[in-house]
Amino acid sequence: MTAREKILSDIRARRVRSATRPATYKSPALPREALAQFMDRARASGAEIRPLASAADIPAAIAEVLRGRNLPAVVHLPPDAQWDGLPWENAPGLTATRAAPGGDDAALNAVPFAIAETGTLAFLSDVARPASWHFRPGLEIAVLEADHILPHLESVLARAKIAGPLPHTINLVTGPSRTGDIEQTLELGAHGPKALVIFIIDPSAA
Repeated sequence: MTAREKILSDIRARRVRSATRPATYKSPALPREALAQFMDRARASGAEIRPLASAADIPAAIAEVLRGRNLPAVVHLPPDAQWDGLPWENAPGLTATRAAPGGDDAALNAVPFAIAETGTLAFLSDVARPASWHFRPGLEIAVLEADHILPHLESVLARAKIAGPLPHTINLVTGPSRTGDIEQTLELGAHGPKALVIFIIDPSAA
């Protein structure tokens, strides 16, 4: 095997390992202070936070968010199969589609980890959660389990490595997309969603 062939073989093997990465990443339960810190930081960055008692509440919560923003009752789902088992019948009139979202659409995504000290979402890309999904919609609805909130970026990277090699892309999202590059005027949605809603699955919220 030539050096070039070995390099290409290593790249293919890494892609296979990334594609088979587990859908969820379990972390030890954190003190309530960490959850509170994340929520404070995320809200300060412009994100909307909605605690939910369980994943079964997601469809109804999506419908409520879309109504509150006068958006069509349509949510775009990534290839991630975990959404298939949700009780969509609990949200009459809401349409869930697998079509890729556009700039005026709302899209759902799962968040493997979050960083308490900055209110940042850490998206680890894989086949079921493509990195491009975070840049397409006008409204991103992110689903985060409370016990997946870690203190800082270093702890996120350490926890992710337990499952295997890091993916090719890690997107760190703090609030809606924004820029001040044009005449120092704040512009939302410059490089991604104009709005971010975070559903935190927290059984204690019941």
